[in-house]
Amino acid sequence: METVDTVVRADRVMTSEGERAACIGIVNGRIRYVEDIETAIPAWEEVRVEPDVVVLPGLVDTHVHLQDPGQSDWEGFDSGTRAAAAGGVTTVVDMPLDSLPVTVDVPSLEIKRKAASGRSHVDVGFWAGVTPSNIPRLGELHRAGVLGFKCFLANTGLPEFPPVSVDELKAALVELKSFDGVLAVHAEDADEMAAIPLVPGRSYHDFLAAHPPHIEDVAVTAVIDATRATGGRSHIVHVSSAQAADLIHAARAEGLSISAETCPHYLTLTSAEVPDGDTSFKVCPPIRDGANADRLWAALRGGSLGMIVSDHSPCAVEHKALDHGDFSAAFGGISSLQIGLPAVWTEARRRGHSLADVANWMARRPAEFIGLPHKGAISPGYDADLCFLAPDEKFTVEPAALHHRQPIIPYAGRELHGVVRQTWLRGRRIDFSSPRGQLLAPPGIAR
Repeated sequence: METVDTVVRADRVMTSEGERAACIGIVNGRIRYVEDIETAIPAWEEVRVEPDVVVLPGLVDTHVHLQDPGQSDWEGFDSGTRAAAAGGVTTVVDMPLDSLPVTVDVPSLEIKRKAASGRSHVDVGFWAGVTPSNIPRLGELHRAGVLGFKCFLANTGLPEFPPVSVDELKAALVELKSFDGVLAVHAEDADEMAAIPLVPGRSYHDFLAAHPPHIEDVAVTAVIDATRATGGRSHIVHVSSAQAADLIHAARAEGLSISAETCPHYLTLTSAEVPDGDTSFKVCPPIRDGANADRLWAALRGGSLGMIVSDHSPCAVEHKALDHGDFSAAFGGISSLQIGLPAVWTEARRRGHSLADVANWMARRPAEFIGLPHKGAISPGYDADLCFLAPDEKFTVEPAALHHRQPIIPYAGRELHGVVRQTWLRGRRIDFSSPRGQLLAPPGIAR
């Protein structure tokens, strides 16, 4: 057996075959061996992990708004990827909006890549936006290295990122089909939204009433119909409606190429917990009731929801309208990049799920979905991206102690299980002294 750079020995390792005592041999940032814990592997360095720690694959978060360049006072590649690493996340994929410029053409992608280069503590990939005007040029963005494409069916509030119609959705799916590109859709129906007035004020009940599940369900049905008509590949982001998850389940059973994700806040928070005026909870689609959350967990178990990602979407304090608590005026978005893993694990263990389930939902499946074949698992040939988690250790969420640029989070004061002791990127512990994150592209696309 050859000499490796590093051997990691742990009583609990979440390998691709399941949890077991194991040693991991690492060469040039990749996993070369996963063997029984006592296997003799010659190494330049050996690390023995504490017995209360489980070594997980580094998490892969495919839905992150880092808002850099242009709004890096909201979040940025340095602060956002610090938060990711502190939360056990070793790969993020940045969304194309909330930065300036929005990522809708190759020049804007290059600006985004320049902003991320040398400032990212974890590996970073990029989504590109789909708008009515850029559909014929999506292939250019693919060849330039984006991992996937994102569109909206309702108004984004950004004139430079308009929504697409159903016909434009179909045209985009046809265009992407030529290179097996995936189209992620923010599925809220514009007409249904316009039909329900949003009442200004501090009442979460009024805000929730203006965003019923029907708005999401109608849009998801339109995406399913377009996927069926074109044979394209679609993905529904941040599913909050359990009925929408049921629609996706039926579409997948039909054989359509459609996938879906949900987020920690839809699984771990409920509308009954949201105080009037506390706009840190505002997000669209909204946090719904406990029975809905139960059904989302069932959809994860059944596979119609394939993954859990953060939809980390912060803003400057003044945009959250915390001073007057008006849900109609506040920016919609929840920050959870650093605490997504403990939030999910705390609720998952209460419901009888294992850490293997969580690793599957938050590492392996997102990596497979976005097309990163060397991420998301502890197995020979994979990047040595590791999360050292003490699953039984508890902590209280203190917003000011997080690496997020903005200290606004609805989990403030909550006691959670699961402390991330270390995070490794390609065989080395992330220590924030020198950013080592690489910029990612699809396999076969040279960058």
